[in-house]
Amino acid sequence: MNQIELKEFLDYKANQYELIDFITSDPIQIPHRFKQKEDVEIAGFLTASIAWGNRLSILKSANKMMALMDNAPYDFIINHKKRDLSIFEGFVHRTFNATDLTFFVRSLQNIYKNHQGLENVFSSNNPSLQDTIHDFKSIFFEIDHPQRTLKHVSDPLKGSAAKRLNMFMRWMVRSNTKGVDFGIWKHHSPAQLSIPLDVHTGNIARKLNLIRRKQNDSKTLWELDKKLRKFDPVDPVKYDYALFGLGVFEKF
Repeated sequence: MNQIELKEFLDYKANQYELIDFITSDPIQIPHRFKQKEDVEIAGFLTASIAWGNRLSILKSANKMMALMDNAPYDFIINHKKRDLSIFEGFVHRTFNATDLTFFVRSLQNIYKNHQGLENVFSSNNPSLQDTIHDFKSIFFEIDHPQRTLKHVSDPLKGSAAKRLNMFMRWMVRSNTKGVDFGIWKHHSPAQLSIPLDVHTGNIARKLNLIRRKQNDSKTLWELDKKLRKFDPVDPVKYDYALFGLGVFEKF
């Protein structure tokens, strides 16, 4: 395919997969259970933070996190006391365990009480959203934290593609016109977003000659973003649906 044909193909696939039915098998269904903005943000952030591995396992663990917080994540985050955190004992999702979840809850309380919430923390004048994610990590770990938990928040300026945080930002920023993403954060434009680069999107992007690098790192993400912004400078991350769908559902 030439570049015009490739854009037409990806536009078609993006429209094919960005449908309300997408939610039924995707972790984004967890924040879709909520209506209040803060509940959506927190449920989305916690779910995205454990979004690696088998999707059924992700959904099971994310649902368990919500249940442990009485399915009222914002209320739990704001009002919990130290004694309440013992409820997380025994929680584990792959390498993310009760120690990590306990700190995430404590850090989110700090963010909502002292930094006006997640949207405000992710809002900055940085020219690149990847710089903003780097700054977010500094704030997230400004309180006392276990060393082991640092690995669960990626840093693009240290080479990571930051797939989970870029996915979370897609959920919050992109329009909810099609009923999948939320569009509840207004301080960012969809034009700033980056693809949540994972093994599926990376493999399909290589097959379509969108990227050449073999690693799924920050340099590869920049390479892919640059190409997709040429196809759609206003909403480049809509192609996440095309690449993911081709990889997961079509085994392209």
